[in-house]
Amino acid sequence: MRDWEGMRNLPKALRAELAERYRVSEFAEVTPFVSQDGSVKYLYTLWDGKKTEAVYMPYVGRRTICVSSMVGCPAGCTFCATGKMGFGRNLTAAEILDQILFAAHHQGHSPREIRNVVLMGMGEPLLNLEHVFTAVRRMLDPEALAMSPRRITLSTVGIPRGIYRMAEEDLGVRLALSLHAPDDETRKLIIPTAHRYSLEEIMTAVRHYYARVKRRVTFEYTMLKGLNDHPWQAKALAKHLEGLSAHLNLIPWNPWEGAPHQGTPKEHILKFAAILEGMGVPTSIRWSRGRDVGAACGQLALRQPA
Repeated sequence: MRDWEGMRNLPKALRAELAERYRVSEFAEVTPFVSQDGSVKYLYTLWDGKKTEAVYMPYVGRRTICVSSMVGCPAGCTFCATGKMGFGRNLTAAEILDQILFAAHHQGHSPREIRNVVLMGMGEPLLNLEHVFTAVRRMLDPEALAMSPRRITLSTVGIPRGIYRMAEEDLGVRLALSLHAPDDETRKLIIPTAHRYSLEEIMTAVRHYYARVKRRVTFEYTMLKGLNDHPWQAKALAKHLEGLSAHLNLIPWNPWEGAPHQGTPKEHILKFAAILEGMGVPTSIRWSRGRDVGAACGQLALRQPA
């Protein structure tokens, strides 16, 4: 039920009174944008007028939704359109969950039919810990969404205290680290806030998480031409992942207007991946969906497609 009018078993006057007093949805307005590949970007207008986005992605045999944890993002990653927006505010647990509920309703199925949730939309989840953890607990709750923790992935640019907290909470969800460079100097050029924590500090926290939770860690690496795509960087990257049960996703950069980067050519990405595979790192190239509606990885910026 998305509004009181749907409760036809109640008198019309009572439905009107309930609508005046109580909100059923966390969103004042929702605008969907449908991609040629079947993905749907949802532009959610919150009750305070601020906006955020989520992306629904149907695959054969499964449904995935990428949700946001903030309006905007404080990390400021230079390859990401969301980073250029700056930080608006944290989303509440209810606003995070309702992204899932609305998308499921709009697609005509139960929220429990959403198989995978990735917290990879707008925002840094580990800087909104309490609301994010509350939302995740509801996703896991057998009386709510009843999801498997293996089907929930939380992505971070690397906030060590948040990673340690994830291990303590022992929710069992998957951790994804947005790495993007194998050395601190290059990483600072890509993620301005990376000066706060060294890669050594971050990787120590990641190894602690893996030892505690026993779940494979995913590493995300956006390929940027001439910046982080050199062969020596592939070798250095492999060294960082030694001894971990890890999987590396190489992400071809998704363009947006005014971006200061260019993407690494496909043939170069394949060579980079081959170096990693040759050094024993399980590696995939993750081609994003929804590019044509601004829904691909790094494109979320409240822009309406032309």
